[in-house]
Amino acid sequence: MYLTRHKTSSSDETEVTFPMLECWNPMTKVASIAAQVDQRRVLCKITMETLQKKFQASADEPMRAVAENRSVLQAKARILIESEAFEEDGSILIRSKDL
Repeated sequence: MYLTRHKTSSSDETEVTFPMLECWNPMTKVASIAAQVDQRRVLCKITMETLQKKFQASADEPMRAVAENRSVLQAKARILIESEAFEEDGSILIRSKDL
């Protein structure tokens, strides 16, 4: 019997990247940006209410606020992912209090 050792990373930090994937759901009025977390896709969601409150998003172009504030949203999403603040469906919800 041969035992195989799996190579693990030297740090305990989770690798989080943000591919340029984003979408708007007009039914729920929620914007989503995708995060790649250790080979797993996580949706990071932000409501229209939060976009308007924090970034003065227009109802006609909510994704413009996402694009203009992407680095802020990614930084907050990273913090929530690293603190494992996942919703029941596995997503991350960025709330007004997080910004």
